[in-house]
Amino acid sequence: MRFTFLLVASLVLASLAYQPASAQRVKSAAFSYLPETRTDRYNQRVSRKALPLPDGGFLILAHQTADQYAVERYDADLKRRWSTALPLGAGEVVDGFSQSTEQATVVIYQNTAGTQRLVAYTLGLADGRKNPAQKLVEANTRDRRPGVAFSPDGSRLVAWRYLTQSNQIKAISASVYDEKLQKLKDRSYDFHDQGDFFSVTVHVGNDGTQFVTLAGDQMKKLSVRRYRNDSPDVKVMSVSVGGTFSGKVVNIFDSRFVLRPDNTLYAAAICNERATGLYHSLKLVKFDFAVENDMKFAPEVLLAADYLAEVNKAVGGTPAKRLEDVYLTDVLLTDDKQVVVLAEKKYEESGEGSPGHTRELHLFGYNEFLTPSWRSIVAKDQVAPAADGYSSIGYRAAVFGSEVQLLTWETLKGKSDLYLRRLNVPAGVVSEPKGLGLNVAADQNLAYVKDFTAWLDPKTIIGVSRPSKKSAALMLNKIVLK
Repeated sequence: MRFTFLLVASLVLASLAYQPASAQRVKSAAFSYLPETRTDRYNQRVSRKALPLPDGGFLILAHQTADQYAVERYDADLKRRWSTALPLGAGEVVDGFSQSTEQATVVIYQNTAGTQRLVAYTLGLADGRKNPAQKLVEANTRDRRPGVAFSPDGSRLVAWRYLTQSNQIKAISASVYDEKLQKLKDRSYDFHDQGDFFSVTVHVGNDGTQFVTLAGDQMKKLSVRRYRNDSPDVKVMSVSVGGTFSGKVVNIFDSRFVLRPDNTLYAAAICNERATGLYHSLKLVKFDFAVENDMKFAPEVLLAADYLAEVNKAVGGTPAKRLEDVYLTDVLLTDDKQVVVLAEKKYEESGEGSPGHTRELHLFGYNEFLTPSWRSIVAKDQVAPAADGYSSIGYRAAVFGSEVQLLTWETLKGKSDLYLRRLNVPAGVVSEPKGLGLNVAADQNLAYVKDFTAWLDPKTIIGVSRPSKKSAALMLNKIVLK
């Protein structure tokens, strides 16, 4: 089923408290959207399809038909500057979307004729002119799926393929490119020392430096390897976050690495007990290779009985007997280098094809020295049909100064709307949710597409929603907060 968007030029809120918002439509434009049809709807390759631009405008990656995407640019007045079609053939899927100061880049995954391939298109920001596709990496169809990552500013990307033996990763072969897709370096990352149970991710900095991050040593250790393009030397930092504590073996259950524009890297890990699966603690580490291999390890935050009691008190209802289905979702850094780690309860109702749920947010605050300073649980209860996956539920977050804004789609006190919460990071105080006055439809049809949510500045949000059950049309809204 295809939905039609209306591009709404301005929604000016009368107040952050929930009440009907005043709005003025100065321009609208039809906008086609076709929901994704992935095999695994809960693991999105591209979860952000609206990217802000420095001039106040934004780019959109739109799935228009079964065999075509388009990249479109809108200015600060929501006038469409250009639209460039990206036809997709059989076996092709969009795998990456980013922008730099001069261009947008879209990475396409191809799987045809026994070969997996990642190719990239670049489009000039000025006019949307599309350059011919360029191959980034190629692998046999029997190999693991190749991967790609962009630098924080979009000026570099790294594409890689896995080299395996008996289905176990032994090495990664990677190529680093600049924003014009000129190859800067070919690299090989060796993992023969990692045994048979580890996870690995590749990141690239704005200068092309690669950071290979691992959860290894039988899922007990977090490691980072730094590879520069101008030196054969490899710098390594690692820290054990698991082990045996009070006779109980503790492993990494979930981990998340975030590379900052200054090439510092933060790693968060939730650890649990191997035998029981009980959550044990949250660990946070900062890796800074610029200061002669400086690594800071934050004191652990225990996730034991006391923490479970806090969660039950915040959420209400029938008390949970244990923490379950809580996964790391963000590691955010404020301007004064305070850190917020976010986790969310996410689960499917009863297996394949069942509705998805996202519930409470778990927020952990650290000061600039990585000392835990506060923690908070934000209660929410969201559900979406299996067809939507998590593309309509969960949250979006943005950092401005010392504040984090959290946007969710919920039904509170009978009002289905997009709600904004503000987190004062130094104090750890979360405001009450305030409705944005969009009156989002509350039914089983597509009503909100989180992928298109973006902040143009601290008071301007782009968001997609359907205003009523009677309407089949979605609207791409520009919301101005007062």
